[in-house]
Amino acid sequence: MKRFLPLILLVGACLLPLFFPSCANTTQAPSGGKKDTIPPLIIDIKPLPGAVDVPLEGASFVFTFNEYVTIKTPSNIFLSPPQQRPPKSRLRGRNLIVSFEEPLEPDITYTLSFTDAIADANEGNLFPGYTYVFSTGSRIDSMMITGTVRDCNTLAPVKGATVLLHRDLADSAVLRHRPYAAAKTDDWGFFILPFIQDTVYRLYAIRDANNDNIYDPETETVAFADSLIRPVLVASDTVPEILRYDMLDTLRCLARRSEHELKLFREKPSKQFIVNKVRTSERSAYLTFMAPGAWIDSLWIRGYAADQVISQFNILQDSLELWINSRRSVPDTMRIHVNYRKTDSLGRLVPTQEIVKLPLPAEKRTFSKSVRRNIKHEDTTCVYSFTAAPETVEQNGFVLEFRNPIISERFDSVQFLAVNTRQRQSRAEFSVERDSLNLRRYILRPKDKLQPGFEYSMKLPHRAFRDINGYYSDSTLLKVSLPTDETLSTLELELTGVDRKIIVDLLGEKRDKVLRSYVTDRDGTLLFPYLKAGRYSIRITQDGNRNSIVDTGSLLEHRQPEAVVFLDFSGSDYLAIPASAEIVQSADIRTLFP
Repeated sequence: MKRFLPLILLVGACLLPLFFPSCANTTQAPSGGKKDTIPPLIIDIKPLPGAVDVPLEGASFVFTFNEYVTIKTPSNIFLSPPQQRPPKSRLRGRNLIVSFEEPLEPDITYTLSFTDAIADANEGNLFPGYTYVFSTGSRIDSMMITGTVRDCNTLAPVKGATVLLHRDLADSAVLRHRPYAAAKTDDWGFFILPFIQDTVYRLYAIRDANNDNIYDPETETVAFADSLIRPVLVASDTVPEILRYDMLDTLRCLARRSEHELKLFREKPSKQFIVNKVRTSERSAYLTFMAPGAWIDSLWIRGYAADQVISQFNILQDSLELWINSRRSVPDTMRIHVNYRKTDSLGRLVPTQEIVKLPLPAEKRTFSKSVRRNIKHEDTTCVYSFTAAPETVEQNGFVLEFRNPIISERFDSVQFLAVNTRQRQSRAEFSVERDSLNLRRYILRPKDKLQPGFEYSMKLPHRAFRDINGYYSDSTLLKVSLPTDETLSTLELELTGVDRKIIVDLLGEKRDKVLRSYVTDRDGTLLFPYLKAGRYSIRITQDGNRNSIVDTGSLLEHRQPEAVVFLDFSGSDYLAIPASAEIVQSADIRTLFP
């Protein structure tokens, strides 16, 4: 009990505010004066903290507060190790009584935590939290583990994640049963697993959607420590990591020792099967697979030769688009024969044949009697989108994307014109690149550097393109000029030590949207022009498999998500860019990814 004497004294000290006239009277409505902003306090606990030989059945704990309280979030009254059913809590006067609906385990040290669970009954001031420890054995375990949980993409701390500690060292343990110990992260993503045994563990974190303390890969995100861990810190009620702090007290919260950093990610589904199938038009359809990397041995559409079928997977290879390149009338029902590897009941990928039948709804048949009077111009035209943004046209060019694959093109008939500041017009050169990931998408890129003050126009003439339906395209004129706002700024990012492929993203202050992006594997300078004054972040992702996208991790394959770092700007995660500025920033990739 001596070890818990400081805590008992601290609880006793909580009685002092009751004797100050500034404290609110919680037994009746206030008659005036300042609003009560003081959270409730625990003034007594029965049995005292550190109780041992607690009975396995019928145990209950009474926490007495200095005012009437309410249970705001029952699920935040959290027992570790967790049981199948959460603790049962009820109020009686100023007492919170916690009991259990199933027997406790023998010779186990338990912790009972309150985080954002209790508030005072009048003003709703939240109780800051408390961790109560007891044991069903003759002693209290003495070790602890700390850490931080972050989002793998933004590196932002994750509040309310469930951290799981397993003595079962199999990677699948987190999928099958409840942990030896568990805790919730606070506003800073910080967690502590106190009063645990001195042994070896596996450490995980999950977003526990159904509060069962077991990882469900279909609905939840997960994080894991790369190696086995063994606690080295000794727990006591006076160490800074166990004490409760105001979450607005940045200095104290950040001063806590965080031993492990876990990064939450969403796994790709592991079960493979056709999950969706849609007839998008008379001559097109798509199939969606449950998991990426679909393995197709063969595919054909009944009634059509192999060279009459155009197919395209997306980059994750979990969505397949199909088009019929034939002028003859299509059947009412498209029958797609798919031989692929499907997950069986034992979790194995086995060869499977499916015949996908896709009837054509009447409203999608262009020349059916019921819709003939409602035919629109786009129904008999080669439809496309043609876009260019002034801020990014130098990097991204003019983007031309067709609704359906084209079977003939005349890019040599496209006119690219430049009008200078004296209104003199001249022809300009451009190149044509077909997107390697989208056969319907083309990039028309100016060969010469675009000039400020010039107006550029790209003209696509009539009947320049013909799609698989036999329809020709209309003409379009797209004009664009570089921004002339003198308040816009430019950021130059000088990369050195680039010894791997990386993805460089410029994000806004909220980090919820990529504004500009580069993929590179060599030293050089990346240009981010035409930026409004504000705060920006630069995220750099290590593209380990060189596929130019940010890949997630895998628990059972013991693969972490691709490493992400945010550039540090003199101690800040954000770069403040003023108006009308030219900013030069450097980054050594070798030091960012040691």
